[in-house]
Amino acid sequence: MAAYRRGDYAAALKFLRPLAEQGDALAQAFLGVMYADGDGVPRDGGEAVKWYRKAAEQGHADAQNEIGVIFHAGWSVPQNDAEAVKWFRKAAEQGHGDAQYNLGGMYLKGQGVPQDDAEAVKLYRKAAEQGDADAQNELGVMHAAGRGVPQDIAEAANWFRKATEQRHVGAQTNLGLMYYVGEGVPQDLVQAHMWFNIADALGDESAQKERGVTASLLTRDQIFEAQRMAREWMAKHQQ
Repeated sequence: MAAYRRGDYAAALKFLRPLAEQGDALAQAFLGVMYADGDGVPRDGGEAVKWYRKAAEQGHADAQNEIGVIFHAGWSVPQNDAEAVKWFRKAAEQGHGDAQYNLGGMYLKGQGVPQDDAEAVKLYRKAAEQGDADAQNELGVMHAAGRGVPQDIAEAANWFRKATEQRHVGAQTNLGLMYYVGEGVPQDLVQAHMWFNIADALGDESAQKERGVTASLLTRDQIFEAQRMAREWMAKHQQ
């Protein structure tokens, strides 16, 4: 595994393939990754699916989640949401945060399962409590909209804030909007402008427009203060 992590894929393949062929689930999952990403081998969806499936059938949660993603996307297999749900559920039941988030999304959209906001919230919460930033943001959205839970704007702000700490740009824009209108948090246009600055810098195109609108309501000194706060936040949250 050390060879794989340092990028020596030829050595990794030499080490992993015999183990995978002997039934080692971790080695099978690594081979799935290598074929999916084209690391040291030609990118091959069929081979990736083969090795992921072997690992998944032995209960490897990462592989189960990956098989779910593959069936949901229809990559190298016929698209099949019911099959995706089956594998997401197996991994989610093992506490796999990404699978819990993915399964929550299937319930939210009614893909492969009956649409169920309450079940989506339940799964998002499990993933969010493990620190999954996407799930934290989605849980904020659900609380803000009152979908699957009673509407609670303050709780929405709480989940958005948790996701912002992980540089989740959608949550940063969402929190900025809450400061802009004063919902769930006291109205504070300087704070709103700060979050829009941060989200824009990290790649959220929608934040650029919101930043411009907010700036038109601020004094020059307030804009400078928001920009200073944004720079300070970015310095503290470098990856």
